[in-house]
Amino acid sequence: MSLAVRFQGIEKQFGPVRVLHGVTFDLAPGRIYGLLGENGAGKSTLMKILAGYERANAGEIYIDERERSFTSSRDAEHAGIVLIHQELNLADHLSITQNMFLGHELKKGFFLDEPAMRDAARARLSEVGLHTNPDTKVRDLIVAEKQLVEIAKAMLRDARLLVMDEPTATLTPSETQRLFALMARLKEAGTTIVYISHKLDEVERITDEVIVMRDGRFVARAPTDELTRQQMANLMVGREVSDMFPAKPALADDAPVALKIEQASVPGWADGVSFSVREGEVFGFAGLVGAGRTELFEALVGLRPLSAGRIVINGATIRLKSPRDAMKHGITYLSEDRKGRGLHVDMALKDNLTMMTLERYAHPLVDTRAERGALATALKDFGIRTGNASSRARMLSGGNQQKLALAKFLHPDPRVIVLDEPTRGVDVGAKRDIYFLIHRLAAEGRAVIVISSELIELIGLCHRVAVMRAGELVATLGMDLLTEERLIAHATGTH
Repeated sequence: MSLAVRFQGIEKQFGPVRVLHGVTFDLAPGRIYGLLGENGAGKSTLMKILAGYERANAGEIYIDERERSFTSSRDAEHAGIVLIHQELNLADHLSITQNMFLGHELKKGFFLDEPAMRDAARARLSEVGLHTNPDTKVRDLIVAEKQLVEIAKAMLRDARLLVMDEPTATLTPSETQRLFALMARLKEAGTTIVYISHKLDEVERITDEVIVMRDGRFVARAPTDELTRQQMANLMVGREVSDMFPAKPALADDAPVALKIEQASVPGWADGVSFSVREGEVFGFAGLVGAGRTELFEALVGLRPLSAGRIVINGATIRLKSPRDAMKHGITYLSEDRKGRGLHVDMALKDNLTMMTLERYAHPLVDTRAERGALATALKDFGIRTGNASSRARMLSGGNQQKLALAKFLHPDPRVIVLDEPTRGVDVGAKRDIYFLIHRLAAEGRAVIVISSELIELIGLCHRVAVMRAGELVATLGMDLLTEERLIAHATGTH
């Protein structure tokens, strides 16, 4: 059964900060809408109000011409509205099946019907292309598999309106293709889908209509086939967006090697990987999810065991037992999980910024004035937008959280910087800012390593790109050979 929605004058405030300003538009049943806007535009907040996670301060929501207000997500789910969160909403210590049926358990008499739940979970997992034992604990899954569990869980709810917030951020091209096929089937069955994504190529490909929000307001809507990606980007930021990637900094032929890795092996993830990065170079790492890129660099900086290999910095062989060790040798690693490993989101901005270099500010008591000065400089240098410099990191938009994480990991003044998925879930304007920052770091003579699933990003940023497949480094391509087709061919073994 289809479902139509109308937002009428929706307003929302968090304390003194107003994040939605009288938003009004409607959604027709059986269509796929691309909901676009920069981080902080209000997209996710509006959808959380629709799905019962937040309450509006003013305005009405009409479902099939009837005014509705949901007091909880379960309320909304009973009405057929399901939200798949950008930040994964799973209990790590429970199994896949337990997560999928949490709060919706099937019973047989007085007891849980575990076989029925397991069979239903397996069927939905198969629909999204995850052929994993449903008894597996969620903590044993990689990020991409957790995302597929979230999607499968939503499928169990028989949604009439499904909101997908950055659902492909961690998925491989084949997994993304499978998700799009599933969305097409749901649309055919009459389900309304709201697709929130910063990947404009996906929006162009899968949606029927685009709705754009900016600064908490509805600003435009149009059939997708009437807009180019450039026009979508311009509507999102309210100005012309051009020159997404800066010119690559010149790399001297005799630039010294900043980092050399010889025959590095990580149990279960990487085998005999060797490469080197020079000062002033932006060096990319491509590969499918599970290829071992993240695990390799986690081992190199001491976050997991390195079973074999040699790390050479400035000609000296070193062994890194922890990220603090790595930092002392001029290496920092920014995790792909910015909320889990990049920032302490419930701490203040200044505390996040100075956490890795606290000895600079403790004499022995912490000099909070110096910390505030460092934060003011970082806010300006990294273009971090915040209504209140005293707020917690949680209050920043995704793009500004990522900029704060970058500022934090660059505060120790490293010479080798490893950035894992630096623009995941980040809007067009923030992406451009981060790209220019990366090139500024390289121009200063630092070595920058970028791990990314976005091939266009690697091609636009990097002097060279290494490709990993099944734990092995299978190719390293120079600028003249960087094309999407070549990178995909090496990553999939079809070269």
